[in-house]
Amino acid sequence: MNYVYCAHRKYSLNVFKKLKKKYKNFILVNGNDNLTLSKIKKINPQFIFFPDWSWIVPNEIIKNYQCICIHESNLPKFRGGSPLQNQIIRGIKKTKSTAFLMNDKLDAGKILLKKDLSLDGTLDEIFHRMEKNNYDLITKIIQGKFKLLSQKGKPTFYNRRKPFQSELKNLNHSKLYLHDFIRMLADPYPNAFIKIGKKKIVFKSSKLDGKKLSFEGEIE
Repeated sequence: MNYVYCAHRKYSLNVFKKLKKKYKNFILVNGNDNLTLSKIKKINPQFIFFPDWSWIVPNEIIKNYQCICIHESNLPKFRGGSPLQNQIIRGIKKTKSTAFLMNDKLDAGKILLKKDLSLDGTLDEIFHRMEKNNYDLITKIIQGKFKLLSQKGKPTFYNRRKPFQSELKNLNHSKLYLHDFIRMLADPYPNAFIKIGKKKIVFKSSKLDGKKLSFEGEIE
């Protein structure tokens, strides 16, 4: 059996390398131009995995192949874009990595598996947990250790964040809010920033130690 793995960020590419060692017939697609029906037909995969994808998947691929997305929320909550940021900024500390079968509706397909995901710590620490979760989820799916279940509960929807939303208009917020806002927008996302006159401070990281909040950033 062949498997297609669609991803482009570092943490997801790390998962691909591990899967490739275990299953030689994993093929990487790391850009939207490479995801076409004609190319997929040549591979004829059992599953197409989307653990980290920023583009719309053509309906002709979804209809003809088993496309599995891994979404960082406890679906049906937080359907849509930027699930990490949309949860962190709302004070959510614990969520799920959810593997589901894609259909023609946004994040609405049947669920195969879920794994706990903590949203504490730096973005790199969260990515590391996601890396482990994604490897475990995909391995279990290949082994057939899943059961398709319909999503239960009232869905909530959130839009993908845009770069202009990374701006802090002022610092008149709680320390926890500022900390979460900055850490959720660490690289590779458009970093948090604040404008002061003609200058702009771009925040790279944040640390909240008890009541003490500290930042690292650059002046542009």
